[in-house]
Amino acid sequence: KLRASILADPAFSRVNTKDNTPSVLNVEMVPGAKVHIDVAAKGGGSENKSKFKMMNPSDSIVDWVLEMVPQMGAGWCPPGMLGIGIGGTAEKAMLLAKQSLMDPIDMTELLARGPSTPTEELRIELYEKVNALGIGAQGLGGLATVLDVKIADWPTHAASKPVAMIPNCAATRHAHVTLDGSGPAFLEPPVLADYPQIDWKPDQAAIRVDLDNLTPEVVASWKQGDRLLLNGKMLTGRDAAHKRIAEMLAKGEELPVTFRDRVIYYVGPVDPVGEEIVGPAGPTTATRMDKFMDMMLDQGLLACVGKAERGPAATQAIAKHKSAYLMAVGGAAYLVARAIKGSQVVGFADLGMEAIYEFEVQDFPVTVAVDSEGQNVHVNAPMLWQKRI
Repeated sequence: KLRASILADPAFSRVNTKDNTPSVLNVEMVPGAKVHIDVAAKGGGSENKSKFKMMNPSDSIVDWVLEMVPQMGAGWCPPGMLGIGIGGTAEKAMLLAKQSLMDPIDMTELLARGPSTPTEELRIELYEKVNALGIGAQGLGGLATVLDVKIADWPTHAASKPVAMIPNCAATRHAHVTLDGSGPAFLEPPVLADYPQIDWKPDQAAIRVDLDNLTPEVVASWKQGDRLLLNGKMLTGRDAAHKRIAEMLAKGEELPVTFRDRVIYYVGPVDPVGEEIVGPAGPTTATRMDKFMDMMLDQGLLACVGKAERGPAATQAIAKHKSAYLMAVGGAAYLVARAIKGSQVVGFADLGMEAIYEFEVQDFPVTVAVDSEGQNVHVNAPMLWQKRI
């Protein structure tokens, strides 16, 4: 089951349609008597990092990509894929970039046989140079930032070189079906035996944290890179909840919950199915909550949990309040949810998945990404890896 994430009236009321409709549909008429359908259920964290530039014909695509990728941060959940569309018009380049991501990952095979076209040469060059940036998985530094680079192109005007880049996160949800008029198409479910058995157990070296008795002194003792296991109750809240909190505070209205001495998790959980306590509940990009950081810390918040990096202003606010930002693993929502043992809505129920929940968690794994001194692992770790590379 997918989370209901689509909002109608995007510029104003932003009301959840509750069924993920309407979709964004692109249709291309081609010869033949069959209908080929590609479906991409794509998360906002990676889609929000899309880039576009109307280049001059002499501009370097490689230079632009290497300038943009560090600006994308870790909100797109690397390692993943980069889809690049070149040519056409502005909207065509964006569509080409998205369509290119539907192709299978084949960089290993391409590297083994070598390039046979200029496009394949460009794919390899970008793959190697992006990975040399040292951004790494989850933005924590390393050699694997992209698993593949896809490129699609289209003829364009002599005065133009439109280039679009869309990343695809580590969690790729694609489906491909063909209808030929003989009846419905059926997709074979994956054979679970083909996948490795995951028996995750808490690392004994990790620090267990009692959220129900958390103090500022304990938070101040955490250092960047520390691995924590959260136990107890924490609140949730993401974009819509933070916006409403700001509006209520501006009007002097009482909030539905107190954030004093609490931890907040930036998440919009999927509705549970069957005996589930909660559906997949992976972190959303914390950067979008940066502008609310001071406001929330002024309410007595001790720490926050999300994915990706925090910007300079949020990092400074965290240091000023001697708080901390904890990073959960992006792109692993189902596994993260297994640490959630209880869930109830405690505020803003009308916001659907963006309501404020209270989760009861057991050994919920996080990493200290920004500590109370303002040390930021998303800044420091890639710098170290760049020196190693």
